Amino acid sequence: AGARTERVRDAAGRFTRRVRTEQPDLGDVRVVDRATWAQANTRSMAALTDPVLAALTQDRPVESAAARLAGAAEVGGLLALLSSKVLGQFDPYGPGRPSLLLVAPNVLAAQQSLRLDPRDFRLWVCLHEQTHALQFATAPWLADHLAGRLCALLADVTSSSLGLSRAPLRDKLALVGRTVLDAVRGDLTTPLDQVIGPEQKRELAEITAVMALLEGHADVMMDAVGRRVVPTVGTIRARFEKRRDGEGAPRFDVVLRRILGMDAKLAQYRDGAAFVRAVNADVGRDGLNAVWTAPENLPSSREIADPRAWVRRVHG
Repeated sequence: AGARTERVRDAAGRFTRRVRTEQPDLGDVRVVDRATWAQANTRSMAALTDPVLAALTQDRPVESAAARLAGAAEVGGLLALLSSKVLGQFDPYGPGRPSLLLVAPNVLAAQQSLRLDPRDFRLWVCLHEQTHALQFATAPWLADHLAGRLCALLADVTSSSLGLSRAPLRDKLALVGRTVLDAVRGDLTTPLDQVIGPEQKRELAEITAVMALLEGHADVMMDAVGRRVVPTVGTIRARFEKRRDGEGAPRFDVVLRRILGMDAKLAQYRDGAAFVRAVNADVGRDGLNAVWTAPENLPSSREIADPRAWVRRVHG
């Protein structure tokens, strides 16, 4: 882990100056199976949502055991589907120290299906997740900033969509049906898009912009280490992009990705990477690394699509 961290630091430049001097806690590195990944995510979800749920149910009767079981089954089904797709994840919200999770069966399956060098591909995946660890270590305010915005949005959505939670089964099925239909047609929609209002969509877009920065920055850094560290990095990137585009995937898998919102997640990688490369070309690595200095320096949803607007606002 130490050698990987040094490589990412070298590629990322001076944004790691604080990391070099203060030796922050980058968390644990854990190689896990799919079930362990899902369990870790339930704990992180509970840490984020428990305060919101406690506030929302203060003046309302506690839900029945059947309702809680139905909700748990829904979340469990979603995590089960996602557990076969995720290669790695940096989790700053679990109990105790942050954790970098590497989902071994998924990494192995991707490496074999893409016919990639095992050592190079595994290191490449680790570099992406290690970059996330460095991001949160360099900007210690980032985890709380994101959690606060996510919890506020969740509370707003949950409060304003109580009508949906009490709606007849046919209405809930209609919502699911519309979402599936949109996914089959190729629209990047999720069930959340069907129930949130304009203000909530704007806030979701701003949170998404931050996630695009994090994912895009990590994507650029995992390639920036170059062939000296990952000799087959060009081959890995080319084949991995085809995998992201769904090349060779069954039709059902493509539709499932859209329903789960994974296509929108992939767009985050690309939009964020384009932003990072454009800003780096304009003001250099030091100029780019201003994003890690304060919450107000994070790019907005408009600036992710217009990097020059961010440069003008932050650097004048």
